[in-house]
Amino acid sequence: MGLTLAVANQKGGVGKTATTVNLGASLALDGSRVLIIDLDSQGSASSGLGETPVKGTSSYEVLIGEIAASEAVRATSIDRLSLMTGTRDLAGAEVELVTYEDRHARLRQQLDTLRGSYDYILIDCPPSLGMLTLNALCAADAVVVPLQCEFYALEGLGALVDTLERVRSSFHPDLRILCIVLTMYDARTSLNRQVARQVREYFGDKVLRAMVPRNIRISESPSYGLPVVLYDPTSLGAIAYRNAAREVAALTATTAEQTQMEAPE
Repeated sequence: MGLTLAVANQKGGVGKTATTVNLGASLALDGSRVLIIDLDSQGSASSGLGETPVKGTSSYEVLIGEIAASEAVRATSIDRLSLMTGTRDLAGAEVELVTYEDRHARLRQQLDTLRGSYDYILIDCPPSLGMLTLNALCAADAVVVPLQCEFYALEGLGALVDTLERVRSSFHPDLRILCIVLTMYDARTSLNRQVARQVREYFGDKVLRAMVPRNIRISESPSYGLPVVLYDPTSLGAIAYRNAAREVAALTATTAEQTQMEAPE
């Protein structure tokens, strides 16, 4: 069974989509079967992979039950990497889903049919803690948290941790943080260094060693419909994301081994 990871942080502009797209592409380049689900109405993960969302075959229709999840999956230009696109209709899904009795579990029910087909399913969450993000968290085995090395982002992390606790207590007791990815890191500023140090002191080994720097290539790559790991593989941003993906793979492999050892005979 594949592992489903929600890439989440309610603060906007911290690198969620860049992290989703580049981790997914890196894992695929390293041989894993990967599905990226674009759950943001802006559709940035879709455009970042050079794909144009088509109404009627997106994550929105999957959420409201108009189509099966398998009908919304499409191949990308990257071997072993598939995509479920997001459209502007997702903005309305926040209101529509409230009317469903199983509103928090719609995505989880749909993804159960796909888990065996992929090693990793990565969900790009919107910058909020609404119904779409709740669906992603309830569908996920664990959470990847991109964190910009700034004070307000650090405050937002505390709010996200509180939200995860509520999700665990109400819907999904096994949900956990897999890792925190430090993004937009600039070692020249004392604030960035201080935030990185504080996060590592509090979360320990959950913070990846690889830190994604401020890098113009990461910002340029979506306009070419490519992850930075393909747009400029030798750039500092690409190297950081390749290293981060290998850490994620090592973490998930360790977790899988522990699960097998703890499983009853």
